[in-house]
Amino acid sequence: MKKIYLLFILAFFIIQPVFAININVQKLSDQEVMIVGLNDPATFRLNVTNNGPSDTFAFYTFFSPLLSPNESIQINSKESKIVELKIAPRSDLKLRGYVTFSYFIQGKDKSEIEQKLNVKIIELGEAFKLGADSINPESSSINIFLNNEVNFEFKNLKVHFSSPFFELDKIVNVSAYEKKNFNNIKLAKEDFSKLTAGFYTLGADVEVRDISAHIEESINFKEKNILKEERKDYGLIVSTTIIDKLNEGNTIQESTIMVKKNIISRVFTTFSPEPTLVERNGFIVNYVWNKQISPGESFEVQVKTNWLIPFLVIFLILVTIILSKKYSETDLVIRKRVGFINAKGGEFALKVMINVESRRFVENVKIFDRLPPLVKIYEKFGGDLPKRFNKTKRVFEWELGNLDGGERRMFSYVIYSKVGVLGRFALPAAYSMFEREGKQKEVTSNKAFFLADQKSD
Repeated sequence: MKKIYLLFILAFFIIQPVFAININVQKLSDQEVMIVGLNDPATFRLNVTNNGPSDTFAFYTFFSPLLSPNESIQINSKESKIVELKIAPRSDLKLRGYVTFSYFIQGKDKSEIEQKLNVKIIELGEAFKLGADSINPESSSINIFLNNEVNFEFKNLKVHFSSPFFELDKIVNVSAYEKKNFNNIKLAKEDFSKLTAGFYTLGADVEVRDISAHIEESINFKEKNILKEERKDYGLIVSTTIIDKLNEGNTIQESTIMVKKNIISRVFTTFSPEPTLVERNGFIVNYVWNKQISPGESFEVQVKTNWLIPFLVIFLILVTIILSKKYSETDLVIRKRVGFINAKGGEFALKVMINVESRRFVENVKIFDRLPPLVKIYEKFGGDLPKRFNKTKRVFEWELGNLDGGERRMFSYVIYSKVGVLGRFALPAAYSMFEREGKQKEVTSNKAFFLADQKSD
């Protein structure tokens, strides 16, 4: 009895393959992917050919929930059908990367075959690749791209790009393996004017259906040397020169500024800041400033030459020369002075003094001096007495005859007034008429004045 039972079991296992389903499965799709956190199923397209008798076939797997097909599929003998196998991701799945799993195709008689499939399980950020063109300090725009690296379609994908050069927000639809380009993004140079050459981070925050990720790539900020110089000159008396060096590149630049001055102008020139090097070459003095300028920074030198002082000195020298020449060419000089004296009666009284000096030999010298109004003459004279007095014109006249070069004469008189004087009391200028080498000439003295408080009886 036991032998018969063992023979029956052995026959069952030998005969079973004969009754197994006879189908051929060809996988049409590839690179299927599951995004962690998203409920989108991975879809596998299968071409199933029934090489046996007509049958209905069920599909199942223990790897993850099978969404489709959710019922058996009728495939007639020698018939092929396209079957889309949709497998939903499991919320508790910890596996990442490429995962191989088994699925089963079962006939109506419960006979079945086992097949293998591969799926890639990734985080959201692994689905994308970020990139950007190189830029330099003269760039006004930039091109960037976001590449979908997987066989998955993203709808209403929110993307926030950020970098030291720009920021950008977009909402886009990205098909499987699509490269999304964002061209001619405007750059504001003031945002990166102080950055040095090198690689800078371009970040992208992506979000779809409350699942977010951050990805990064580098922007190559290429080296570019741009050192500009601006020069301004203004002013005549105070001549000012402003030299400004501006580093608009992205590398540290060694700047040299040179100003040349002659040995005269250098005396009246000031600098801000002081030069780092001073070199003299004959009558020329070279002033040199050396400075390292970082990107976005400037270096300014101010040079001021004040010509006012030398102009004043030259002017005073010229005036002195002219006056000296005029003084030396004067044949006769008259100086008039006035001084206060105390009168016994309390009147306002002044002593008028006239000095005459002959520079050269002169003939027929006459001196004229006019009395101011409201005063009287005290008839007591010092020095030479006047030859005559014109009462109508109130003019004294002295006749000195001939005077040799260097000869001097001095005479004086006193005037008084019963009326008090307040403030400035001015006297008319005296003048002289004489002959020199047969020519009639005339000179005038200075105007004398007196500052006084009021005097009264």
